[in-house]
Amino acid sequence: MIRFLSAILVIVFALPVQAGVEIKEVTSPGGIKAWLVEEPSIPFVALEVRFKGGASLDAPGKRGATNLMVGLLEEGAGDLDSQGFAEATEALAAQFSYDVGDDTLSVSARFLTENRDAAVQLLRSSIVEPRFDPQAVERVRAQVLASIRSSEKDPDEIASRSFDALAFGEHPYGSQYAGTQESVAALTREDIIAAHDGAMARDRLFVSAVGDITAEELGFLLDDLLGELPAEGAKMPVQAELMLKGGTTVVEFDTPQSVALFGHEGIDRHDDDFFAAYVLNVILGGGGFESRLMEEVRVKRGLTYGVYSYLAPKDHAALYIGSVSSANDRISEAVDVIRSEWAHIAKDGVTEEELAKAKALLTGAYPLRFDGNGSIARIMVGMQMDDLPIDYIETRNDKVNAVTLEDVNRVASELLRPEDLHFVIVGKPEGV
Repeated sequence: MIRFLSAILVIVFALPVQAGVEIKEVTSPGGIKAWLVEEPSIPFVALEVRFKGGASLDAPGKRGATNLMVGLLEEGAGDLDSQGFAEATEALAAQFSYDVGDDTLSVSARFLTENRDAAVQLLRSSIVEPRFDPQAVERVRAQVLASIRSSEKDPDEIASRSFDALAFGEHPYGSQYAGTQESVAALTREDIIAAHDGAMARDRLFVSAVGDITAEELGFLLDDLLGELPAEGAKMPVQAELMLKGGTTVVEFDTPQSVALFGHEGIDRHDDDFFAAYVLNVILGGGGFESRLMEEVRVKRGLTYGVYSYLAPKDHAALYIGSVSSANDRISEAVDVIRSEWAHIAKDGVTEEELAKAKALLTGAYPLRFDGNGSIARIMVGMQMDDLPIDYIETRNDKVNAVTLEDVNRVASELLRPEDLHFVIVGKPEGV
């Protein structure tokens, strides 16, 4: 049975982008909404459940509570302890995963049609009635603390933590969602229960499903799976004030290679110029070896193995971020080249040839994302969370192709502000 499920999980369901994804909006008898793509040819269902808010909902002084809680969801639920839950999941050949980030708590499930009812009941128990047994709490707490200790010796993690603190201060975005050793060690079972009730509520819920299930069946499944969750959760965080100013911060760390994280204010996902900014970033630092930063920093000067940039539109703030690593005696030059290229594109823009290559890359790669039921379900639930229209999959490449050279160069002049770039460098950089 398990080998059969593994085989199903790798079956490619790639028709949608070429032939059009037929997405149905489903509303359960209890009022829970979801998006569905029916695919009855394979006896398998992929289900994605998302809760907006994520770790940013941690109560003051309880940083890391949501992360710890999510780590415990499969460590015993209902009548089953941790081992019993794992054995029941394996016996059903089901796959459940739970994750959390700054803005989102995610639950993913994969199960065979023949085991659907039992798998949903098991999944429901983990979502609605997790046990949070003391032994499980201490075991998972120890794992989280070990991960935190490890991150304190990781230059990339140190850079990320320092950058976030400078950018967002006391806002939840300003600290790592896993918490600190002190905050996690102090969390009680009551804190974990409060985090569960605050984060996993129906007023912040998004669901998608792909596979062998009808709209009517999905409606009843939704009420059974999620209907007993609290109607309302914790209050959402306020908009974050971006405190980052142009400059450089050095965090001393004994390593032969410095790591730099850099960025400034970005662009909101719903901004009319987002697609132009998205195409721009492919040209500047998001297009691999075709990008300007890779050409200037690696290919021409050999200062790094890799440099990249990306747009980071969070729910309560937007950043434009990049990263580079280089030897301690060369990181200063890498920083200067990045600033220079940032300023160059802001002032002089990009070429028609670069624009054409970026569009071809974005539109050509898009169908490759739809490589299975699970991928399609993840994309659909992400569309809902970003408040995108139900026909977005069909129109997305048209939006990319509609971006003009004038659009990109205007956005470059407005979005790229080299004087506002702040570099956080972890290592022993020379000449900085």
